[in-house]
Amino acid sequence: MERSVEIERSIIKKYKKPIWHRFIGGCKDYRLIGAGDRIAVCISGGKDSFLLACCLRQLQRHSDVPFALEFLCMDPGYRPENRAMIEHNAALMALPLHIFETEIFDTVAHAGQSPCYLCARMRRGYLYKNAQALGCNKIALGHHFDDVIETTLMSMLWGAEVKTMMPKLHSTNYPGMELIRPLYLVREADILAWKRYNGLSFLQCACRFTERGADSAPHGARAQTKALIAALRGANPQADVNLFRSMHSVNLNMTPGWTKDGQAHSFLDDYGAPPGFAPEADE
Repeated sequence: MERSVEIERSIIKKYKKPIWHRFIGGCKDYRLIGAGDRIAVCISGGKDSFLLACCLRQLQRHSDVPFALEFLCMDPGYRPENRAMIEHNAALMALPLHIFETEIFDTVAHAGQSPCYLCARMRRGYLYKNAQALGCNKIALGHHFDDVIETTLMSMLWGAEVKTMMPKLHSTNYPGMELIRPLYLVREADILAWKRYNGLSFLQCACRFTERGADSAPHGARAQTKALIAALRGANPQADVNLFRSMHSVNLNMTPGWTKDGQAHSFLDDYGAPPGFAPEADE
């Protein structure tokens, strides 16, 4: 059996329940893929994006909904050994990878504060642009369940705002383009298990500031948030699931303020008089 086939079969065999079923569930629950879609699968070099590519290719082979795939990789200034690792894994998995080059790492290196924010915005723009050039109407990113809950908690603790990573978004700068996250319900622990089972090695981080190859340790606010969630899960095994579900069940009746379409709202806007209260008529 070819190595690429073996790797993909493990998703629908050994990891059918934790990965395949959750991948399919996310696609269905959030209506991520439609007939006639042409999806650019964005490969960063990490385990998540390569798993995403394998899952989408399996779905394409077995789905009754016809859609097309392109496999897109941006080189923002990788070190040669990291670029080589991406190309090796793409060949191993028989992925026909479209690689294009940018100078994003050099640009953000002199950005001062918030280089990560600038890098993310620039990367997203380049991906949309090159996906459109390939005739795609969607880009697929490899963010997973843990990314979602970590982003939720980070926005609260560091950003003083309740928001999360959405399963899909319309592009505001590229009309007709949409971003989807098909691994939305898949846990990182199961992705790591799939990686180890198949003896695979990937880049851990796509950023020049933190990329240290496959065995480097994560750091920063996201790593701290990940550790906090792990500690909470130790006290309450459902803590991460409850955090995820809470973003699907926001009770606006018990929320003092919220923002929609850039407009701030307060519970005081329609607070009014207490129930049953009727002011006395003037004599």
